[in-house]
Amino acid sequence: MRRKIIVSAINLLEAGPLTVLQECLEYLSEDLSDKYEIIALVNRKGLFSCGNMEYLEFPQSKKSWLNRLYYEYIFFNKLSKRLNPFLWLSLHDITSNVKAQRLAVYCHNASPFYDLSFGQAIKDPRFALFNLFYKYLYMINIRKADFVIVQQDWLRREFRKLFGLKNVIVAHPKVHDGNFSKRQGGIIRREGDFTFLYPAFPRVFKNFEVICKAAQALLKRGVTNFKVIFTISGKENWYSRGIYNSFGNMKNIIFLGLQRREDIINLYDTADCLIFPSKLETWGLPITEFKKYDKPLLLADLPYAHETLGAYGKAKFFNTDNHEQLADVMKIVMDGVAVFENINPEIIAEPFSRDWKGLFDILLSAN
Repeated sequence: MRRKIIVSAINLLEAGPLTVLQECLEYLSEDLSDKYEIIALVNRKGLFSCGNMEYLEFPQSKKSWLNRLYYEYIFFNKLSKRLNPFLWLSLHDITSNVKAQRLAVYCHNASPFYDLSFGQAIKDPRFALFNLFYKYLYMINIRKADFVIVQQDWLRREFRKLFGLKNVIVAHPKVHDGNFSKRQGGIIRREGDFTFLYPAFPRVFKNFEVICKAAQALLKRGVTNFKVIFTISGKENWYSRGIYNSFGNMKNIIFLGLQRREDIINLYDTADCLIFPSKLETWGLPITEFKKYDKPLLLADLPYAHETLGAYGKAKFFNTDNHEQLADVMKIVMDGVAVFENINPEIIAEPFSRDWKGLFDILLSAN
């Protein structure tokens, strides 16, 4: 009889965490389903096409936190006793109360490690709740886990410091190349305009303000031959509304609104430079994607950005609270006189994996 691997991901329906789940199931289907019986606990089966596994559907889990906690701490305990898994992998932050020979939890949410101000909490109450309560949610059962998985080394340091853990694995996400071929399309740049791009959903830690203030500083200096493209409209939430109300009258800033995946790639094609000032990320996908264009990147001088960037020769880092410094860097990049640092990837200590094979080798082979 084959041993069982259970992947629990009943709340993953969108964005990066859903991509992580899909890639995980693809690897299991293609590489481990001949050796292990794979069972995926999901919200909706229709989101997945991987074969060679059984899907158990939990559509009620997303309807309330009470439902979610009931499944994680009560129902899954009964289910695990019936299924008797070798490995139970919870892919969404909560360490399930289950019986398994090996228990692992994949932690996506970095909100407990952000220093949130009262003003930011008012602008983004949902994130404020995560910031306040996720630390306690993580704390439940986490010391029972054989493995805690995070995407970056800075997060491993925070988990070790907060919870006293020694069993934290750094697992870099797999980033698909997608269609990154150069082509015409997207925003048409007028002759002389230099285009900066910041593709992000509006959350308070995304720090759109520093770019807006840097643009204002450039205009005060008489620098006008540039534009900044945001993928927000000002209608998404309180935070984006505040950004638009404060800076929406600036002709050099384009509030484009949320974009589809293919439209983001068009923007990568046409932009001259990516700015990524976010103060909190578990990875920072646009950094990895924009590197493929061999164009300049202006990045927050924070550990996540350095680790995400890896080896690259056209990046400059700036203080996320210093808009004048960002304005200086934007100007020298526009003028073509920037002296870039030759960035080399940091050495990540073990346990560390670069792909799903490496991660499951650790989870399944460890003593």
